[in-house]
Amino acid sequence: MALSIVLNRPMLAIPAVKVLDILFARAFLEIIAAFLMVFLTFTILLALGDSPFPNDWEQATFAFLSTILLAIGVGVLVGVMTSMFTFFATIYALTLVLVYITSGTLFVVSALPAQAAYALSWNPALQAVEWMRSAFFPTYDSPVLDKYYLLSFGLGALCLGLVLERSVRRIVLEGK
Repeated sequence: MALSIVLNRPMLAIPAVKVLDILFARAFLEIIAAFLMVFLTFTILLALGDSPFPNDWEQATFAFLSTILLAIGVGVLVGVMTSMFTFFATIYALTLVLVYITSGTLFVVSALPAQAAYALSWNPALQAVEWMRSAFFPTYDSPVLDKYYLLSFGLGALCLGLVLERSVRRIVLEGK
């Protein structure tokens, strides 16, 4: 979503197409891709004889949907920022590397010292990983999981992105 406005700027010449149309069309594609990945992952794991099913379906679904909310919120915010400053896409890409490394997919947060776990808990991607991990493993008790932080971060980023888009709509449309 970060480059969706920049790459599709010629579509803005069509009067019916708005900046939000481009952002939400890209978000729709990302959501479809996420659901396809879940389907393919389940299919492959079932074909290999593993059980891909979470212990708590409801929490796994909420964790997945919250992660999508986070992705859309940050995507809208970064998409608007990138439409104004194209170099921001590079900064965002470099930041994503750090976000992924500290997300908890490569390590278990509960095995870290409390101070390190607390510092990493500010990463919303880590919250999503911890939420999903707790849905799959009934005995896993995350010391840093804060579901409301993840939801608040995603909604906050979405709202900030929408307000920013509305504020700078003329600048984006001028292609500055």
